Amino acid sequence: LQFKVTARRNKLLGLWAAGKIGLTGDAAAAYAKEVVVSDFDEPGDKDVLRKLLQDFSKKNVDINEHAVRREMERLFEQAKQEVAKEI
Repeated sequence: LQFKVTARRNKLLGLWAAGKIGLTGDAAAAYAKEVVVSDFDEPGDKDVLRKLLQDFSKKNVDINEHAVRREMERLFEQAKQEVAKEI
């Protein structure tokens, strides 16, 4: 269940980040999948955080680590609620 919630959070986070870097539609969905997959690089959230911060930097988007972590926390709660409704 924890895995499902984290994967959902990462998808939501990817969609949020996609909007920040100017992606929409299929490109945003594909980017969200990249974020989900990036979580398999190492345990914890560091791999996802690193990907987002690198991508923001490449696109000159001024979002810092603290803002990303805050969004991760917010979206984790949303993901928990969404997954709970599906059970």
